[in-house]
Amino acid sequence: MLLLTGAAGFIGSCFLTDHIKTGKKVIIVDDFQRPDKWSNFQHKAFHQKIERDQLFHYLDQEKPAIESVLHLGARTNTTEFDQKIFDRLNLNYSKKIWEYCSQQQIPLIYASSAATYGNGEKGFDDNHEIVEQLEPLNPYGDSKNEFDKWVLKQNQRPPHWIGLKFFNVYGPNEYHKGRMASIVWHAYHQIKKTGKVRLFKSYKDAFKHGEQKRDFIYIKDLLKIVKFLENPKNPSGLYNIGTGKATTYNELITSIFESLNLSVNIEYIEMPQDLKNTYQYYTQANIKKLQKTGYQESFYTTKDSVKDYVTHFLEQSQKVY
Repeated sequence: MLLLTGAAGFIGSCFLTDHIKTGKKVIIVDDFQRPDKWSNFQHKAFHQKIERDQLFHYLDQEKPAIESVLHLGARTNTTEFDQKIFDRLNLNYSKKIWEYCSQQQIPLIYASSAATYGNGEKGFDDNHEIVEQLEPLNPYGDSKNEFDKWVLKQNQRPPHWIGLKFFNVYGPNEYHKGRMASIVWHAYHQIKKTGKVRLFKSYKDAFKHGEQKRDFIYIKDLLKIVKFLENPKNPSGLYNIGTGKATTYNELITSIFESLNLSVNIEYIEMPQDLKNTYQYYTQANIKKLQKTGYQESFYTTKDSVKDYVTHFLEQSQKVY
């Protein structure tokens, strides 16, 4: 049986939908007090639902037959600056899960983040040697990097463990994320409402407006990678989860307009002050480690992934993956 935390979130709910097709039982964990997240589910094809704060009491009391853990639950707001929230939900909660999996010798996959790379001065290599040197730009990135650093220092470990350094993910089931939803989600709704998309101006000479670049990865590609890395034959460690290609915001937005058969209309606006010092202008995953394990699947192109998301989900008002 799989234990899945963050099951009502964006990536977690999409993973659950894929996983239950195998017929295997899943225990799902999240903060189900939020009705906006619970609406990600239109099915009850899971074994048991556990409130996030009750998880460890449940594990102590029930001793369930858990075969593996996928830990995706986290506070992901990059504009949140209350360090105590990240310490509790991202760092200390994750430590307890690691310790449980180590003691019970249960394989663990957990969500890290490309936010750990900060402004990219140290590169974007999932090399364990540089983790201590990384300087994230916000408390969210710090919390993820602090856990990665802690993990690499542990002598007692799960029999197989993987840290997923997610780059910019987009796809269905992200509607509840608000400001933290992907640029594709926000741009689509801006187009529907105003006929145009507003992008932040660049404040660095090396990047023209809209030419900031990110490694955007579609949720369907991400799920294939996670499924692949579940195999215990793959070496334990941190892995970049991206396409290995940086795409400009202008290119991404153009693909949305094209998917809607509309002319491109982009307006460049001032960036909010709280983002100016924490904004990543460029990310591109080095995926050589992933490829070295034998992963050779092709990725969706930007145009194809955006068209799939827009036409099959957003245009259909389909919330659930």
